[in-house]
Amino acid sequence: MLKEEFRPILLSRRGEALAWLSGLLMVVGWLILGIRELHVPSYVPYVTIFLLLASLSISLGNWMDRRTVIYLDPDGIQFDNGLRHVYLRWEQILQIILITSNWGDKIRIYGAAGHFDFRSLGEVKMSGEVRGRMGFESGDLILQRILQMTGLQEIEHTGKQVYYARK
Repeated sequence: MLKEEFRPILLSRRGEALAWLSGLLMVVGWLILGIRELHVPSYVPYVTIFLLLASLSISLGNWMDRRTVIYLDPDGIQFDNGLRHVYLRWEQILQIILITSNWGDKIRIYGAAGHFDFRSLGEVKMSGEVRGRMGFESGDLILQRILQMTGLQEIEHTGKQVYYARK
């Protein structure tokens, strides 16, 4: 196996921009009411703080997505997303949990030296039309390579979860 690099599909930043714009409009409205010494409804501070925190959360998620990379090489797997850095040798991987979902399966990798998770390709559909894609386009391939290199086998299949471990 040669060293391979995988990156997720990046989502549009339109939602992030809309969230920040909404939060900033609330701040501006709050300031205008305050400067004119008009009554500020009691919900304005709560909604404003909520919108700003949501915007910050969306920005952090987009920042991490743009830095997320998975490397597979003959010795192991490396996951980086800007905040989490995990390197696991193949023999250190103890368990994999696959959680099926309509928006791409979530794959959780547990090892002796850390853990991480990623999503396989998922499509967001509205009225039968694909509106967006997310996750790793090669997510199923990544999972197959990990299973091949670790020798983990399916241990249990419960509803929407599949557990892989050594027998």
